[in-house]
Amino acid sequence: MNEDSVDNPPPTRYHRFLDVISHWLARRLRRKLGRRSALIEILQDAESENLIDADTAGMMEGALLVSEQQVRDIMVTRSQMVFIEVEQTPQEFLPAVIESAHSRFPVVDSKHEKVLGVLLAKDLLPLAADPKTPFDVREVLRPAIFVPESKRLNILLREFRSNRNHLAIVVDEYGEIAGLVSIEDVIEQIVGDIDDEYDIDDEEFIRQHRANRYTVKARTPIAHFNDTFGSSFPDSQYDTIGGLVVHHFGRVPQRGDIIEFEGFNFKILRADRRRIQAMRVLPLQPARVTGGG
Repeated sequence: MNEDSVDNPPPTRYHRFLDVISHWLARRLRRKLGRRSALIEILQDAESENLIDADTAGMMEGALLVSEQQVRDIMVTRSQMVFIEVEQTPQEFLPAVIESAHSRFPVVDSKHEKVLGVLLAKDLLPLAADPKTPFDVREVLRPAIFVPESKRLNILLREFRSNRNHLAIVVDEYGEIAGLVSIEDVIEQIVGDIDDEYDIDDEEFIRQHRANRYTVKARTPIAHFNDTFGSSFPDSQYDTIGGLVVHHFGRVPQRGDIIEFEGFNFKILRADRRRIQAMRVLPLQPARVTGGG
């Protein structure tokens, strides 16, 4: 037997079968992707011809594309997560709970290596009635659900619905915490932004929540922002405060990203891959606020 025959054995029926299957799968995949892209083009044409409105077209396109996205594409990264340590007292973790305004919080060990469960904000209500109420986080923990970064969103949504879960902890290939994802995050990929605690009325650009804390729409005109806060941002290059913030980031920021410039702290509250929608604004010096709206 010569060496060539050892390195390159003749094809067997098994190898020929694999070749046939691989070519068949490749053809099916190309046809499937082609149909999907063609359908998206049809939706876009229908929208441009005013046969369907933009919201309907966006939801239909989102439903088609969600099966191509993975959890890693939309998850809140570990650095942006709000953790509660299992050994913390309510006095220690309540400020972070109130600041974030979330409804669910991963509870971790002291080394932040393991998620022990999930704490629901509603389970903290007894503390509102009496701050001295004995409280042990371990007694109210809900089981945590774990999913890999690579899980497709359509599968995750199906699991959320069937298991009636709203939050999952995302783990990487080594089983370490990579981030978290909620059912709202998945649904927003289909239907667009969902109203939440950061939403402002259509006619309102800026809303004050505390003495020095504001929620600001990204499309707030810079001139209006300046009038409200007594700032002096130029509006020759950018019309909106969101455009100016994106310019300073040098990219489209993600939810939870923070930047400071010209005496203001900006935290991104809501954003997608193309744009930001809402920000938390903290003037680093007392603001001469003249009123929102």
